[in-house]
Amino acid sequence: MSVTVRGAIEQSGLVPVDARALLSHVLSRDRAWLIAHAGDALDRAQADAFFALAKRRREGEPVAYLVGRREFWGLSFEVSPAVLIPRPETEALVEAALLRLPADRALRVLDLGTGSGAIAIAIATERPLAQVTATDVSGEALEVARANAVRLGAANVTFVEGDWYDGLDGGRYDGILSNPPYVAVDDPHLREGDLRFEPRLALAPRLGALSALASIAAGARQRLVDDGVLVVEHGYDQADAVVALFERCGFVDVHSLRDLAGVHRVVAGRRGPESAGTGLHG
Repeated sequence: MSVTVRGAIEQSGLVPVDARALLSHVLSRDRAWLIAHAGDALDRAQADAFFALAKRRREGEPVAYLVGRREFWGLSFEVSPAVLIPRPETEALVEAALLRLPADRALRVLDLGTGSGAIAIAIATERPLAQVTATDVSGEALEVARANAVRLGAANVTFVEGDWYDGLDGGRYDGILSNPPYVAVDDPHLREGDLRFEPRLALAPRLGALSALASIAAGARQRLVDDGVLVVEHGYDQADAVVALFERCGFVDVHSLRDLAGVHRVVAGRRGPESAGTGLHG
């Protein structure tokens, strides 16, 4: 007995938004088409493919990995289990960076721990005069990021494999950006939801929740031009600690910024004079 578009969604055992995303993927149709063709019958292969994906989703696999893509900053990024799934809150980092990076001149921008390339490519798209360098310690992640850059036409992004600042040339940057791992290794959220399937090293640094942020901040001043900016994402309860970290590392005009949900999610600061540094170097 055949099943209709509407019937498949109802029988999937999923919340409708997830079911529609999976069925759109299987049918190569958008969600408006699903609504307009709710009474259309699926053929056997389509139904089997959809219900197989629905089962995997019920078992917890993220929709983004099942369909192989996620939208970020109005762009469609390919994703795989080698990279974190881009999230809406990270758009606050991109917005903060764009407010601090002028559009009318050439720039050098560094994205540390690029993953899927979402931040780097979003910046490169909005700042076509910029030369963006994106690093990641994972070669698999960089394969995903490079493919996204090619597909999205971001020819002004260069990729470097290395741990944070490793492998870079000696040049300085107008902006350094990062959404690094910042979750404590014993945080129970790592055993829940989509996080169970995402790369652990991209979520939780081995040496403590703030260790990656500390390494990035400590190494940033010597790699930024005068008045260059550092913008990072952090955990929902880490704003005060990250602001203090920036200030200890000699940054001025340090601001804690909220994401669209109203959560303090991003800290931005400007490279202060040499005398502002206080003993944290990298």
